[in-house]
Amino acid sequence: MQTVLIIVHLIIVLALIGVVLLQRSEGGGMGLGGSGGGGVSGFMTGRGQANALTRATAVLAGLFFVTSIALTVMATSTRAPRSILDGATPAAPAPGQQAPASPQGGNVLEQLQRLQGDQPAAPAPSAPAPAAPQQ
Repeated sequence: MQTVLIIVHLIIVLALIGVVLLQRSEGGGMGLGGSGGGGVSGFMTGRGQANALTRATAVLAGLFFVTSIALTVMATSTRAPRSILDGATPAAPAPGQQAPASPQGGNVLEQLQRLQGDQPAAPAPSAPAPAAPQQ
């Protein structure tokens, strides 16, 4: 159902873009909205075209808002509610109290290494220093 609504929403968006681009601009942009008999505005009178395009824009804008709200409701209805405190870390201990020992211990890097199965290797022994030249 959500896929169908997304497709309908996209069709409405494209139609809305087309209707807005067909409207006559105030400055007569690109010479298409002139008062001559030809051109884009020739199929209707100026007043009739303005009313039809204005109504089409209003209807498409209303449908756009309805489909947007419906998509939002559908997207949020599948999520389970959760608290922001679920992922919270335990609070720091009060001064004078000892922090509870973590079962894994160590810093973040050591915990990540344990998760990957990489145990830190012992440092490699350094090569012996070369002997001093004899005189």
